[in-house]
Amino acid sequence: ACDLMNQGILALVSSIGCTSAGSLQSLADAMHIPHLFIQRSTAGTPRSGCGLTRSNRNDDYTLSVRPPVYLNDVILRVVTEYAWQKFIIFYDNDYDIRGIQEFLDKVSQQGMDVALQKVENNINKMITGLFATMRIEELNRYRDTLRRAILIMNPSTAKSFLTEVVETNLVAFDCHWIIINEEINDVDVQELVRRSIGRLTIIRQTFPVPQNISQRCFRGNHRISSSLCDPKDPFSQSMEISNLYIYDTVLLLANAFHKKLEDRKWHSMASLTCIRKNSKPWQGGRSMLETIKKGGVNGLTGELEFAENGGNPNVHFEILGTNYGEDLGRGIRKLGCWNPVTGLNGSLTDRKLENNMRGVVLRVVTVLEEPFVMVSENVLGKPKKYQGFSIDVLEALATHLGFKYEIYVAPDHKYGSPQDDGSWNGLIGELVFKRADIGISALTITPDRENVVDFTTRYMDYSVGVLLRKAEKTVDMFACLAPFDLSLWACIAGTVLLVGLLVYLLNWLNPPRLQMGSMTSTTLYNSMWFVYGSFVQQGGEVPYTTLATRLMMGAWWLFALIVISSYTANLAAFLTITRIENSIQSLQDLSRQTDIPYGTVLDSAVYEHVRVKGMNPFERDSMYSQMWRMMNRSNGSENNVAESTAGIQKVKYGNYAFVWDAAVLEYVAINDAECSFYTVGNTVADRGYGIALQHGSPYRDVFSQRILELQQNGDMDILKHKWWPKNGQCDLYSSVDTKQKGGALDIKSFAGVFCILAAGIVLSCFIAMLETWWNKRKGSRVPSKEDDKEIDLEHLHRRVNSLCTDDDSPHKQFSTSSIDLTPLDIDTLPTRQALEQISDFRNTHITTTTFIPEQIQTLSRTLSAKAASGFSFGSVPEHRTGPFRHRAPNGGFFRSPIKTMSSIPYQPTPTLGLNIGSDPDRGTSI
Repeated sequence: ACDLMNQGILALVSSIGCTSAGSLQSLADAMHIPHLFIQRSTAGTPRSGCGLTRSNRNDDYTLSVRPPVYLNDVILRVVTEYAWQKFIIFYDNDYDIRGIQEFLDKVSQQGMDVALQKVENNINKMITGLFATMRIEELNRYRDTLRRAILIMNPSTAKSFLTEVVETNLVAFDCHWIIINEEINDVDVQELVRRSIGRLTIIRQTFPVPQNISQRCFRGNHRISSSLCDPKDPFSQSMEISNLYIYDTVLLLANAFHKKLEDRKWHSMASLTCIRKNSKPWQGGRSMLETIKKGGVNGLTGELEFAENGGNPNVHFEILGTNYGEDLGRGIRKLGCWNPVTGLNGSLTDRKLENNMRGVVLRVVTVLEEPFVMVSENVLGKPKKYQGFSIDVLEALATHLGFKYEIYVAPDHKYGSPQDDGSWNGLIGELVFKRADIGISALTITPDRENVVDFTTRYMDYSVGVLLRKAEKTVDMFACLAPFDLSLWACIAGTVLLVGLLVYLLNWLNPPRLQMGSMTSTTLYNSMWFVYGSFVQQGGEVPYTTLATRLMMGAWWLFALIVISSYTANLAAFLTITRIENSIQSLQDLSRQTDIPYGTVLDSAVYEHVRVKGMNPFERDSMYSQMWRMMNRSNGSENNVAESTAGIQKVKYGNYAFVWDAAVLEYVAINDAECSFYTVGNTVADRGYGIALQHGSPYRDVFSQRILELQQNGDMDILKHKWWPKNGQCDLYSSVDTKQKGGALDIKSFAGVFCILAAGIVLSCFIAMLETWWNKRKGSRVPSKEDDKEIDLEHLHRRVNSLCTDDDSPHKQFSTSSIDLTPLDIDTLPTRQALEQISDFRNTHITTTTFIPEQIQTLSRTLSAKAASGFSFGSVPEHRTGPFRHRAPNGGFFRSPIKTMSSIPYQPTPTLGLNIGSDPDRGTSI
């Protein structure tokens, strides 16, 4: 500057930093040389106020060509418009942070939370150091701070910084950053937008451009090179604003010198020596300064003129911005402008996202859980398609708000839990590390999760339930006996025997008189048979003519009626419903028992809920401590499972109870093909299912509002009924497998009846074979005169036939030796066919005497009919005799103690008929 003054100058133009500007200001003021100062920042870094001292107006010869630094005013206005309360300011090494001291003081007074951080030259190393030194909690808080940030740095550093934070997932689609710099051209704007995500606001200085293209390169009476005035020219895009002001400053000085020449007030150029102490200032300096200040020019930077304070008041800031969540490389639009006179022109308020999420693509992380999220279609080479209750809710939100989404399953298939190092895994971890925008599944809202992510309002209530297997119906072959207890059956059997014995005794004490033709008797066997037949309502004949017997049988029939009616009524119920009661009907019942082990998914929200309450010594309910002891066996590995599907399978094929979300368990129980499950649980909903979002996500409020609308208009209930129908095929709350509709009974219900029938058939066949063997054995024995043995009538018939067939004479003469008939057995009496064969031996000289015991009235009737119809006894010799034995009281014969045989002359029977009915005790012997 001294060298130039020695050569002789009219004015001094400088484009330097603030440090050198102070020295030049002192020199110019001392030498009275007009000094046009154009502030230049290093490498495009935003300017800071130089703070030039202006003590005496008359001695101030420095003019500031560039407008004052209005960054403080612009930033404060924009932040206030956006209603930010917490943000961070990043600045590079070349920026003097004292330039925004005024702004920091004002926001501090307004209660805003502002953080400052310098961006190092090696940005990658700085970001890596953050991950290495910060714990997960600190890193989460840091990410939350990064959601709102202001970048005060040169464009190249801003581009690198944006690239690093986006690639390291420090920011997501919900972030909003402001970049402010006067030295940002159109190329820089497009590059910054391309590298950023979320919402981006750019504040830069702009210059008015004439709308008429033909007039753009003409400024008053001078022409500007097209490479400078054409916005599309690459050279003009790369020019710094400082150079534009230099160009306009030269034009301003040229106009001032020209005016001086026209006014003939030209002063010779100053040739000064600034080294000597007695050097005098330039005499024409004040006149030249006034001429420059009064002049003006319309150049590349617009209207260049000076105010009374020596500053350029003409400055305009342009505010550009994007919307939330748009794709990389999206367009940018002008939001407004600002100048010192009128302030902000335009509205920067965040536009509501209600219907303005068109084009937004959200990345959704999920965990498969029926019926909330399920894979509906999995075709090789195509994206998976999902369905479920949570998917329906997400689709309803997308339809109303207009966004699109991409779904992927969490890599570890877990909901998420805090790890030892403080990080989170599972679905929550994907949101914490900004790899997903929202998370949806059977995700419950818990305090621990809300510390690291945001949740919408609950869209469904949550409660803990227990899944158990219904008691299996055992195959009871004797289900027909189930209506009565074993002791009752024993009492009924004993009653049958007792009543039969009493009937027999009553008939024995007071024998009834039998009518002619009666086949019944009052033996103990027949009494028992009659009592049993009347009990099973099959009837029977027994002489109960006495009053005592009739009273006994009347009481017995009434007893049998009541018993059979009760049995019939209970049998219908027992064949349709198996009455098996289960002792577990609540979580309290489950905690009190130890026969059925139970557990849940390891490290899940249910597991943590039981653990916290079970280990809390001040917990009033002892249920949780008992449940925790069961779940924590072998450090939780014995009774807990890794996934919910494993717990459901464990219940189905083993002795196990699964504690899990009641909604999930109800869906499993409803849709089980065998209806083998039932659920119990707590009906009080203490939590709810919600949609998880990144911490501080702008979508939380609008999602919550839409969920409330779905609940209010009933759409949410429709979605619930789709997956949890009221009339399902299975009963959720019955511990046994009951039939919903009447159906045919199976063979298992009547297996016992068939077994009883089969046992009766086998027993009857065995008795029949035993009787056949006994009869053959008895028939093969020949009775002797010494032994009074029994023979049957068939043996008699064979002997009679053998005697009659030897002689063709009308009758056969028997020897004087008698035919010895032993007593006849009652059970071996001949049938009707055998009696008919007797009629074939007519006109024989066989002397017969008929005996009629009490038990064979039918035989007596048959014999009397035969005698009346064809037996002729007229030709029988008068004195044919035979041996006779006295008749036993039971109707048979026994040997007389007298050895001599008594001869009884035969008395011919009248042919008019046998009047047997008059003497039921008479008999006939041969």
